[in-house]
Amino acid sequence: MHSNDKISIQSQDFDFNCEYQRLRKNNSTDGAVVTFIGLVRDFNQKGHVTGLFLEHYPAMTEKSLSNILIKARQKWSLGRITIIHRVGQLNPNEQIVMVGVTSQHRQSAFQASEYIMDFLKTQAPFWKKETSENGDNWVEAKQSDTDKADSW
Repeated sequence: MHSNDKISIQSQDFDFNCEYQRLRKNNSTDGAVVTFIGLVRDFNQKGHVTGLFLEHYPAMTEKSLSNILIKARQKWSLGRITIIHRVGQLNPNEQIVMVGVTSQHRQSAFQASEYIMDFLKTQAPFWKKETSENGDNWVEAKQSDTDKADSW
């Protein structure tokens, strides 16, 4: 892992502006900063969602995220990378994930950001349980997400 990289698995919310500034601070070599913020939706194919609970195994999850980051660095010339993923109880419209990538050029930053998200959705060991008016159910990976990750 690069010394300016950040991986955080946390229950508390994060401050996007603070994280964006960390990617930029003392970084005059990179001309591109790409960020993605994922939010908890209030719906899915089964109806209205009132909450989401995420579980994980800490050592396993951190290793998985680190491996995703390393693979992204092998594919593109990147500056800094930030991956923040929240766990615990989350409500609709709360921030759940942030990916930030810097690079000298925008194409690498865009592609690496998308790559990281595709693999977070399919390879990172998070278990999501949705709460709805119809009860709780565990969320499985979508075939479309798996197909997208396989395309890399």
